[in-house]
Amino acid sequence: MKIKPIAGQRPAPTPPRDNRSWESGVASLYNNAVARLAVAMSIVASSAVAALAFLPLESGAPDERHRAGSAEGGATYRELALFGEVLEQVRNWHVDAPKDPQLIRAAIDGMFTALDAHSSYLPPERFDEMRRQDGGSFGGLGIEAAVEDGVVEVTALIEDSPAERAGIRANDRIVEVDGQPTSGKTLEQMAALFVGEVGSVIELAILREGVASPIRLTLTRAIITLGTPRLSYEQAVAVIRLASFSEQTSDGMERVIRAAVSTAGRPPAGIILDLRNNGGGPLDQARRVADAFLARGAIFYSCGRDRRISRYAARPDAVDALIAAVPVIVLVNGGTASAAEIVAGALQDHRRATLVGTRTFGKGVVQTVVPLGQHAGISITTARVYTPSNRSIQALGIAPDIEVMQTVPQDFAGSHTIAGEAGLARHLPGEQGEATFTSSIYVPSVRADDEQLQYAVKLVLGQVHHAAYPADPGNGQARHPE
Repeated sequence: MKIKPIAGQRPAPTPPRDNRSWESGVASLYNNAVARLAVAMSIVASSAVAALAFLPLESGAPDERHRAGSAEGGATYRELALFGEVLEQVRNWHVDAPKDPQLIRAAIDGMFTALDAHSSYLPPERFDEMRRQDGGSFGGLGIEAAVEDGVVEVTALIEDSPAERAGIRANDRIVEVDGQPTSGKTLEQMAALFVGEVGSVIELAILREGVASPIRLTLTRAIITLGTPRLSYEQAVAVIRLASFSEQTSDGMERVIRAAVSTAGRPPAGIILDLRNNGGGPLDQARRVADAFLARGAIFYSCGRDRRISRYAARPDAVDALIAAVPVIVLVNGGTASAAEIVAGALQDHRRATLVGTRTFGKGVVQTVVPLGQHAGISITTARVYTPSNRSIQALGIAPDIEVMQTVPQDFAGSHTIAGEAGLARHLPGEQGEATFTSSIYVPSVRADDEQLQYAVKLVLGQVHHAAYPADPGNGQARHPE
């Protein structure tokens, strides 16, 4: 989940480049280091070190706070000086005469390895891609991928995209793009290859477990629409599929809820909200989607390192009034993450919905996007999130009220599960414990074979019964099965 930058927020100014030779002394080393690091080190120099250099001290004897700040700032000053010295020696002596931008980019990437798994530098291509995705529409293939040890692996597919229609699956490994090997490419480089002009053609070679030779596919880039809820019916039961979140999501949710009511001519017997394999998106959209089903109460809480708690609440409106008496089922699985977990957790805690499926991913942190100029930025984890009953999502996920496992065909065996957040290297630890697990991400393309969906439909139609359905908002007690 992401928080967009506040309007008018600007990056710290970049110091002018200084091309003079290095001088002796810590101060000279520091000044040159900052100059050579340009935009990258302006993050540190302008926000951390510059505060020490330019903030006037109060008159009189320094107090303990000043001494502590001075000591900390002095240590940072010395470390930056050391970095500058290392940079200069590498530039002067490495056999291949490395270029400054390569060294600086590697240093930035290395900085983020000291943080959590979700904080990262956003170079222009990735920053622009994130803005396109949040906007909800762009030209591409519909592939979400990760790069691990130089291997490009598909993590998820966008519904009704060229990649999904071509039969690409999660856990497939992309080894060639247009005849060129992908080994060693970064995530940003791969994203730039996937996104492109609508109608342009791209050739992929993929490796799949259980298949001896590479599978070669030719795909045509198309308009990829993200975050738009889709309304359909299964045995006359309204099913709202939400595969991701974007700036278009909340308006689309209101539209499909109204359509479900008007089609039936009265409030429907039940609504199934399908959040399976929804990897999240803008945080505000999660709040607004949950608000469409809730008339009051907290939706979630967030807490940053200052330990201040922010509360995000629902308000009564015409949309939730339309479906106030309609039972809701939320479908979840191992691919339900981040903003989608916020929605699922809020509806579960308020007993507004019954969760059906398998345990969710467990990404319970917020990323704030900080722009650096017009076409680059950083995505940095700034807060943890909690459900209305103060459950931490991080590294735990959310357990469904009714666990329903999908039957997995033999040719999907080994590629139908995903490790949760607790299985990620450098994940932030869970404050209320952790759950190391794998959870199914397999969803059949044929609805008749979708056991989780069919079970939910039977609950709505009264063909099967379970104590957790329908949820009872009037009970007044938050429910959180574990």
